[in-house]
Amino acid sequence: MNHATLLVMNPSGNRTRVAITRFPFEIGRQAGNDLVLRDNRASRHHARIVEANGDFIVEDLQSRHGVYVNGKRIDSTQRLNNSDCIEFGVQDSYKLIFTVEEAEIQKLMEQMSTTSIRSGAPSNLAKLRALVEVARTVQNSLSTETVLSAVVDAALTVTGSQRGFLFLLNGEELEISVARDDRGMAVPFHELLVPPRLILRALRDRRDPLSVRLDSLDPSDDPDVSTAQLALNSAVCVPLVRVRTGSSEETLVMSAKADTLGVIFLESRLGKTDLTIGDRELLQTLAIEASTILENARLLEQERLRQKMEEELKIAREIQQNLMPRRLPSTGWFRAAASSIPSHQVGGDYCDVSELEPDVWGFVVADVSGKGVSSALLASLIQGAFLAGGYADMRIDQLMAHVNQFLTERTEGEKYATLFCGVLGRDGLLRWSNAGHCPPMIIRRGGEILKLEATGVPIGMLPNVTFAVEHTQLEPGDKILAYTDGVSEAQNRAGHFFDTQRMELLLRANAAKPCDQLIQLLIRAVENFTEDFPQSDDITAVVMEYAPGQ
Repeated sequence: MNHATLLVMNPSGNRTRVAITRFPFEIGRQAGNDLVLRDNRASRHHARIVEANGDFIVEDLQSRHGVYVNGKRIDSTQRLNNSDCIEFGVQDSYKLIFTVEEAEIQKLMEQMSTTSIRSGAPSNLAKLRALVEVARTVQNSLSTETVLSAVVDAALTVTGSQRGFLFLLNGEELEISVARDDRGMAVPFHELLVPPRLILRALRDRRDPLSVRLDSLDPSDDPDVSTAQLALNSAVCVPLVRVRTGSSEETLVMSAKADTLGVIFLESRLGKTDLTIGDRELLQTLAIEASTILENARLLEQERLRQKMEEELKIAREIQQNLMPRRLPSTGWFRAAASSIPSHQVGGDYCDVSELEPDVWGFVVADVSGKGVSSALLASLIQGAFLAGGYADMRIDQLMAHVNQFLTERTEGEKYATLFCGVLGRDGLLRWSNAGHCPPMIIRRGGEILKLEATGVPIGMLPNVTFAVEHTQLEPGDKILAYTDGVSEAQNRAGHFFDTQRMELLLRANAAKPCDQLIQLLIRAVENFTEDFPQSDDITAVVMEYAPGQ
């Protein structure tokens, strides 16, 4: 049979465990409740826990501030699960953690509760009870602070000390994370009499990674520390050392002092602490448990950051996909095909092809500096600036200057983009400008290749610059390949780049093929070259063909 208990945390931070021995289990401010909430903000009869068909259910007894389970207010009743957190609608009030335990554990805990923990030296049963409490707290997946507080409480029980402080190492300083006394009450941080710098020095100077010599606390060379401050009959230091989980799921302790996370410092002014070998082993076990909790919290934070980054990358990929043209012409005098393969580290590639007038097509290919969401958003801004400027209503040099001014005013030169912009008329006249972009290639029907080199600096880098516009006459069947450096700098496992020479060989051999086939051949060649090796940049390319009379 399972038994239900409540871990009760009062507003002062004191923690007690209360067994639910009868139903209904009444909770409220008024005396006579099974659990009395000494908080005037709580209702006289605030809530109760009942049992129904083996389930445990919490009921709100029409309280003023309501009953909350795991941060959400319940309507009237809610089934309780192991480790659910029950609160009473006001801040800094009582917090209850509901747990369901096996009968054997409950029986053991009831037996332990009959033994006084503080009657002289701690008994072995009291020490065992403290360790079981830590294990149960960890199992219930409470907050890191709550688990570390349980560790300090257990360490106080094992040593019989009066006060315990858990320090965490932050750079070159120790910072107090938990401070508690032997009654389970929080201790103000300023009441620590031993300067943390002495504890840190002892921690740094230790020879054994798992223990600290207390004579290292000697303040004789520290004029700012008085003898009264160190009038301790007993002091115990237990280092917290980084741990890792081995392949056999056993906890391994890193031996290097550089892996020190902090220290548990226990002090007493009443009597001398005489620790047995078993006590020291228990303390080291508690230190390893605390270190494991800290390491798990660090790994959890890393995982949260990784998930956040993945979400940002997902958003950036969606932005980029939306920037790609939806439909491209496959018939008529102007034809085009495009492809964009996003990398794991999303960049800021932008590609657009649009009909400006019945006899005029415009196209833009850009690559924003940097990676991630910011680059993808800037690519979106470039698209907006071009759409707002309009190809047909403004000369290319004016349009480029307009977009450059738009970017420099907003990014102050910290973000820029290489960009190729062109306009092709039905007469075959290509007007284009290249702002530091990879030179697009014109592929003649006979296999000759003409490169359209840069005519200016990247946009957004410098204010008030001019962008030269070139003119090139196309012949029927000529094609234009515009691409980002993710194509030419695609890398294989050997560290070699795809480079433009491979591109030129492929283009010459397939100059007569339609746009869609040519772009597929190019992308397939890049994929075969990289052999699924992860790329650090997006691979974007567009092929356009001048085909008058068709």
